[in-house]
Amino acid sequence: MRVSFGKLKSQLKSILLKHGFGEERAELCARIFAENSRDGVYSHGLNRFPVFVQLVKEGAVAIHATPASISRHGVVEHWDGHNAPGMYTATLAMQRAIALAKENGMGCVAVKNTNHWMRGGTYGWQAADAGCIGICATNSIANMPPYGGTEPRLGNNPLVIAVPRKEGHLVLDMAMSQFSYGKLQEYELKGEMLPVAGGYDENGVLTKDPAKVRATGRVLPVGFWKGSGLSLMLDVLVSALSGGRSVAEITATGTEAGVSQFFLCLDAGTLDESVSEDIIAYAKSSIVLEEGAQVLYPGERTLSTRHRNEAEGIPVNEAIWQQVLAL
Repeated sequence: MRVSFGKLKSQLKSILLKHGFGEERAELCARIFAENSRDGVYSHGLNRFPVFVQLVKEGAVAIHATPASISRHGVVEHWDGHNAPGMYTATLAMQRAIALAKENGMGCVAVKNTNHWMRGGTYGWQAADAGCIGICATNSIANMPPYGGTEPRLGNNPLVIAVPRKEGHLVLDMAMSQFSYGKLQEYELKGEMLPVAGGYDENGVLTKDPAKVRATGRVLPVGFWKGSGLSLMLDVLVSALSGGRSVAEITATGTEAGVSQFFLCLDAGTLDESVSEDIIAYAKSSIVLEEGAQVLYPGERTLSTRHRNEAEGIPVNEAIWQQVLAL
């Protein structure tokens, strides 16, 4: 089943208005959810929308709160998100980081007490569209064991790096696990096995079965100890820079709310784009593993999916679509 971008955004916006959102915030949040599905990140688009609405109902998302700057040191601003909708706060924070970068060459906004930003890549694309290099990260509730451990003690803290490019921005948006929980859900909904092991089953054995990984909560850190270490360091950075909660403190509340994030921008006005082109061309010159396969740069698959879904409509899971219609 496919629906148009306009229909999807309109439906999501009407539900948010029904649940008390103002016009501007409903429009922004609905657009981001719809864009996430349009770009193929279904796990943080339509599929995540019912969870978001439930958090609104529970009061974890303060739909009328306004994020505010509370201090500034050089090109770094510190904000309190006041638990406003995470996509709204992240958009404003990246917008401010862009403005600081245009003025000073670099700008950073660190935010405490914010909420899930959905697809982190959204803010990388935002920075690149504005002609900036963007780097951002967030922490989360503990949902990944550290390498060598069996219990969740780390957040699946995504890292986003974006570089503007005329032929299509370079945008890396990666979770710290081999597969995010949203991606595991996608495979499970389609009844498919993972292409490589994504975590451990109940016996502590690596498995490609997404349902078993989701059941144990033992996702595999990307690069084993390397992903584990990177996740911990990102938690240190976002928490220390913002003065906000760490993964441990978020987890202690029992709800993934009041997280910490940062948004760093560098003005790319003097960026030599030929360097990016040479690097991409060199990577693509590799002999591929399988006939018909391609070497893709970060963001290339997203652009391809975006163009296809704009032309053909956005694929939606019918069960989730009906669930959303009933909200």
